[in-house]
Amino acid sequence: MPNRLAHATSPYLLQHAENPVDWWPWSDEAFDEARRRGVPVLLSVGYSSCHWCHVMAHESFEDDATAAVMNEHFVSVKVDREERPDVDAVYMEAVQAATGQGGWPMTVFMTPDGEPFYFGTYFPPAPRHGMPSFQQVLEGVTAAWRDRRDEVTEVAEKITRDLAGRSLAHGGQGVPGEEELAQALLGLTREYDERHGGFGGAPKFPPSMAVEFLLRHHARTGAEGALQMAADTCEAMARGGIYDQLGGGFARYSVDREWVVPHFEKMLYDNALLCRVYAHLWRATGSDLARRVALETADFMVRELRTAEGGFASALDADSDTPDGGHAEGAFYVWTPAQLREVLGDADGERAAELFRVTEEGTFEEGASVLQLPGAEAGPELRARLLAAREQRPRPGRDDKVVAAWNGLAIAALAETGAYFDRPDLVERATEAADLLVRLHMDFSAGGVRMHRTSKDGRAGANAGVLEDYADVAEGFLALAAVSGEGTWLEFAGFLLDMVIDRFREEGGAFYDTAHDAEQLIRRPQDPTDSAAPSGWSAAAGALLSYAAHTGSEVHRTAAEGALGVVKALGPRAPRFIGWGLAVAEALLDGPREVAVVGAQGDAHRHELHRVALLSTAPGAVVAAGEADGEEFPLLRDRPLVNGSAAAYVCRAFVCDSPTTDAAELGRKLTH
Repeated sequence: MPNRLAHATSPYLLQHAENPVDWWPWSDEAFDEARRRGVPVLLSVGYSSCHWCHVMAHESFEDDATAAVMNEHFVSVKVDREERPDVDAVYMEAVQAATGQGGWPMTVFMTPDGEPFYFGTYFPPAPRHGMPSFQQVLEGVTAAWRDRRDEVTEVAEKITRDLAGRSLAHGGQGVPGEEELAQALLGLTREYDERHGGFGGAPKFPPSMAVEFLLRHHARTGAEGALQMAADTCEAMARGGIYDQLGGGFARYSVDREWVVPHFEKMLYDNALLCRVYAHLWRATGSDLARRVALETADFMVRELRTAEGGFASALDADSDTPDGGHAEGAFYVWTPAQLREVLGDADGERAAELFRVTEEGTFEEGASVLQLPGAEAGPELRARLLAAREQRPRPGRDDKVVAAWNGLAIAALAETGAYFDRPDLVERATEAADLLVRLHMDFSAGGVRMHRTSKDGRAGANAGVLEDYADVAEGFLALAAVSGEGTWLEFAGFLLDMVIDRFREEGGAFYDTAHDAEQLIRRPQDPTDSAAPSGWSAAAGALLSYAAHTGSEVHRTAAEGALGVVKALGPRAPRFIGWGLAVAEALLDGPREVAVVGAQGDAHRHELHRVALLSTAPGAVVAAGEADGEEFPLLRDRPLVNGSAAAYVCRAFVCDSPTTDAAELGRKLTH
């Protein structure tokens, strides 16, 4: 019989709807029930494509005996971290403080008032490698709650006080300048893996935001070392196993430092960020490899992640079914030499094995190999035959929920990639996703605009948007406005950014991840560091700066500059973890430049100037294209044609150089 999760919009919660565990969704009613019964709350946090979440679910949550213990002694609450990043952030901070590490599934035991007292991540069904079994943990916590409750509640209160008392030194004494950005570059250089690209050791994550900083730093300063690190890292990833050599798109991370064996889940946010980075790398270098990867990643998102409503699903699982009836990580993606020969024949199979580095020993498990492409490019016919054969395999599961923030990132990537490579279909897909966000995720009925974080199957979820939702969606709308010449998207971005200032910003310039009127947890989450995606804080700084450049708004520029104080503080010390903030700082130092392109709709000369403006590498440059003296964009006002011809104006703080009608001259203006 289904439990309370049966009515959820989260695919992750729905995966647990048939468990024998009497799960509750995160709600006041769950904590009221714990108070009524006098039992602790067991919080389990994960997400749909999380491999170890599936493992623990199968081992423990689907087990009748384990479920009986949970149902008798706890109120068990299941949370999708992608729907409630605020809940995840607050309790993950407690887990990391107590254990020195974190991860998912996250397991937290807490009082009925939400105060945590015991933590962990994955617990096995039997003791293993020094870890207690989940049954032992349940029994231990039950005994402590029964026999030493005063001690337990005292510990919980102390942990909660410690968390609530933590303060964040966010800088605030000015914005980062040349010195801080040079120190950040030096820090990245020290951590750079010269042999394999990327930063640090295993596991190695795609450093998309750090690469964006490097590209912008090179564009502004001419530092060749920055460009070389960016280009070499992107090539290493594109030729490694972390990139899907047949279908395009990137896996979540590499378990080794050589980019060979990925953790196979594919996330929308990774692919949106990397699609944009590779497009920007092509813009800077003309690299054929960067062009191919940008387009293949865009096509992957549209083909594999686009939903029926026009948005983009969150992720593909790492695991899939195997021909023998099992279920294994990477099964959809890996190959043996025999499988290649079976599909391609002996001669082409041998050639494919050599091209893709598929060996008899294998690079993964049980003699299978992850496809790499270290040398010559594989012909499209060979890849197409292998892709068609792979399509016959059982597919990984898909998390169909639409997350506002990650769709904002996808909109920006698809709009720009479509514009750069003359793919209007990609711009159309970006526009359809933006339409969905306006129609379903943005609520204009409650004063200002309120964001719904998620939707599924055309139904908005109940969870409120967090800072990254407002900021990343605004970023996507601003990119779409620049590409399409439709000022409506600038207007929608403004609605969102007004809410960012009014509801997420505190005096002094710092930002919180949740709105001031959001549900009160034991701590209001606040994290400026960029992780798998830009932090809400960094994303807000970038979108606010771009909007201010479009409109001349001092309010929005001041808010952006206040937010960048944290980059001044953290950039020189931890550049890998504030890459997007550093990229925004590069834009601030460059102006950013404002480009107004005026001319009649459909005018070929206006189109040429518009394209040159979009292809500029000037950090964070904003572009407005439309009719002369047009009203859709503030940048177009009082910008006439020149001798009856389409023209471009390059400005900083609305102070402009003389206009030009020459595309080559415009290009020069944007590179100096």
